[in-house]
Amino acid sequence: MDIILCHQTVDFDALGSAIGLSRVKPGAKIVLTGGAHPAVKNFLALYKDEFTFAEMRSISPETISTIYIVDTQKSDRLGAAADWFDLPNVGNIEVYDHHVDLKSDIAVTKIHTEAVGAITTYIAELLQEHNLSLTTFEATAMALGIHVDTGSLTFDQSTPRDAKAIAWLMEQGANISIVSEYVEPGLSPQLQDLLKQALDQLDRKTIQGYAVASVMLKTDKFVNGLATLTARLIDLTESDVLLLGHQYQKSQSQKLVVIGRSRLTQTNLNQLFKPFGGGGHAQAASMSTQTDDAQQLFNELITQLESQIPHPPTARDLMSSPVRTIRPNTTIEQAQKILFRYGHSGVSVVDKSDRLVGIISRRDLDLALHHGFSHAPIKGYMSRNLKTITPNTTLPEIQFLMVTYDVGRLPVIEGGDLVGIVTRTDVLRQLHDGQNEITDTISKANLTTRLLPTLQNRLESPIWQLLQKVTDAAQAKGWNLYLVGGGVRDVLLTDESDPLLLQDIDLVVDGFHRSADDRAGVELAAVIQQMYPDVSISIHGEFQTAALSWHKDPIFSNLLIDIATARTEFYPYPTANPQVEASSIRQDLYRRDFTINALAVRLTPPKRGEFSRKGDLLDFFGGLIDLEARQIRVLHPNSFIEDPTRIYRAVRFAVRLGFTIEPQTEEYIHYAIKSGVYQELRISDRASPALTTRLRAELKYILQANYWKPALKLLAKLNALSCLHQDLVFTKALAWQVTCVSRWMFYIDIPNVQPWLIRLEILIAHLSPFDRLEVAENLQLPKDSLQRLQQLEILETEVAPQLLNSQLPSQIHQLLQIYKPLTLILFAARGDKNIRHILWQYITKLSQVKPLLTGNDLKKLGFKPGKLYKEILDDVLAATLDGKIRDRLTAEKYVLEHY
Repeated sequence: MDIILCHQTVDFDALGSAIGLSRVKPGAKIVLTGGAHPAVKNFLALYKDEFTFAEMRSISPETISTIYIVDTQKSDRLGAAADWFDLPNVGNIEVYDHHVDLKSDIAVTKIHTEAVGAITTYIAELLQEHNLSLTTFEATAMALGIHVDTGSLTFDQSTPRDAKAIAWLMEQGANISIVSEYVEPGLSPQLQDLLKQALDQLDRKTIQGYAVASVMLKTDKFVNGLATLTARLIDLTESDVLLLGHQYQKSQSQKLVVIGRSRLTQTNLNQLFKPFGGGGHAQAASMSTQTDDAQQLFNELITQLESQIPHPPTARDLMSSPVRTIRPNTTIEQAQKILFRYGHSGVSVVDKSDRLVGIISRRDLDLALHHGFSHAPIKGYMSRNLKTITPNTTLPEIQFLMVTYDVGRLPVIEGGDLVGIVTRTDVLRQLHDGQNEITDTISKANLTTRLLPTLQNRLESPIWQLLQKVTDAAQAKGWNLYLVGGGVRDVLLTDESDPLLLQDIDLVVDGFHRSADDRAGVELAAVIQQMYPDVSISIHGEFQTAALSWHKDPIFSNLLIDIATARTEFYPYPTANPQVEASSIRQDLYRRDFTINALAVRLTPPKRGEFSRKGDLLDFFGGLIDLEARQIRVLHPNSFIEDPTRIYRAVRFAVRLGFTIEPQTEEYIHYAIKSGVYQELRISDRASPALTTRLRAELKYILQANYWKPALKLLAKLNALSCLHQDLVFTKALAWQVTCVSRWMFYIDIPNVQPWLIRLEILIAHLSPFDRLEVAENLQLPKDSLQRLQQLEILETEVAPQLLNSQLPSQIHQLLQIYKPLTLILFAARGDKNIRHILWQYITKLSQVKPLLTGNDLKKLGFKPGKLYKEILDDVLAATLDGKIRDRLTAEKYVLEHY
């Protein structure tokens, strides 16, 4: 006989999963081991006959062969049924549970643990795999299990799988009216009395700005339904964390039941209760234990919980700095352009002494413009009754001010100076940062936001020491230093046991929420040069980014380090060079292309009052989530219009990393290409030289990599080659031509060949002769490329017909000898089969044939030096090619006979 065991005081998740499992395991009987939650008890009073249950006393232990256990891994939660585990006839014990952090004390044959909000979810998935259907009551019971354990998908442990399971159960006929009745059950008279008592006795403290509440209820015996009471109590008191203790007498000792609920993701109630045999989830857990002093143990639990309460972020951690400001006499029209340029929804107004006097929002500007006051000064429209905060104002206080006074931005004032601003976006980003679950695809050790130990262990010792010296130099100047971009991405993507090969290291200096000198990166690089005299420094860009490279040092020979000051940027028009200004690390990351490249690790220790720690991972835009989802997601909707090279970067990262391009990002790409902006710019010649350089560099990266084939296929899917020219479409014929030139370059030994450049030329050759040259010149391709593309037209229009009519090898040689092999390879890829055969014979054989005689030989034969030499030698070569001459003697004889 097979049985399914539910834990004592059965809840809806245990009940629902047991009912579902009984369908997966036909013939298995459900056994309730004792007691039920009040709501479950009421539910079974009406619907028990719809399910197959077996009383414990009706089970003959010697007939049990398999035991399935749901929603627990602890034997002490199964009462007397735990004695059955040791029976000799029990050959199989399986556990189904969603508390993945627990360790089972049962000698199980197999354990199924799933990181879902309710184990009923996993059972529902098994039912779907087996194509099993349910009755209305079975579906309803299972839906209750998921709804109650996930708070109808509002608890932190809820997952998309839970939502899908509920949807499937609704399709199976789950009765929503019944679900709603038991998900929010009314309190029994006893629980109503205890609720009043709890409200009167509630102890409420403010810890680190969060409301922490606790209460101890004492009764003569155990009371059912305290979990419902706790949920009701935390809602009524609007607490962030609540512990409810229940003390009653049992035998000679006191029994203490503690139920915890938390809205803070940093707390872990499961960990708090685990030493006492309790468990659950990080934000919802319970425990039950016997003790000599229940009140003392409860107080100790409260103290331990308070130590888990995190110090809340302050305005210093959230604010953007330096603050964009304008003067009161700025016109409405000018202010609107400033907001558009920087993407702000409001801007601070300061007087001549840089003292804050007001704030004007986009809504204020729109209203003024609507009434025709574009030339009026903003001082007549700005808000003067301002709410301000200090750098030490906590996040809960900031939330309170924003909600109470309905303000979207709070200026940060320190010593009378405007040092930053906190917006609603900053608050929302902080509240929701890291809420999404990251699975094991990326190493959990790497996602503890403490990456410095990982870097230290995996980097070569000299490089780690170099990084430490740069960090110390930045700290000495009072700057914050961050490792940013691809280096951080690669740390997270690679196995932590593998050595880390960082050849390009990008560092950003942030002047601690104040405008750092634009040359901070250069100054820091100069300090490094004093430590490493062999290092070369090059300064590039308007913003004075310093690039460090080593040429003579064998340890650092392949290492490149870029050091820049944190900056923000604005594109005045599509494809222009961005205009840059000093800014904060947050804004520096925001200007980047994709979320997976907008990650940073803090290298310097924090200053007093700063929230982030040394080694913390900064992920403001969901880069970790996209790494986990293995997708490329752009940061800005207009990103591809501003810079088309980002389309090629998206393709390059997607193919190289094995990622997909996120659907919304792909839509942005299609919109940018269809807008025609690239063609207009090509015609109007507004595109900057820097854009051309970046675009050629991206094409080089793609076409020289070993993944160039799938990259071109993805570019074709996106129609992205039309960024070069509207007529450049990657057809099957063109794909074959690129493959053809690659094969010929592989088999034919050509010195100093650049395969990526020839692949690009064959792509451009798909255009008309005039457009070929225009695109090649726009991309600033070398003179050799321009020459090959020009000669290609002559080969295809004039030489090709003559080749096909040539009867002798010497005729072929005569036609082709003035062309270099790479030009002929392009010609071959674009020609028909007959042309390719002729060209292959020429390149591999005919072009290698040399004259059997030289000028010296002719001199010995009695010929005087002069123009006749060339005529004779050409004639000898032609005769050799055509097989008329095969050795030196016949060559001499041929010359003497003909000349």
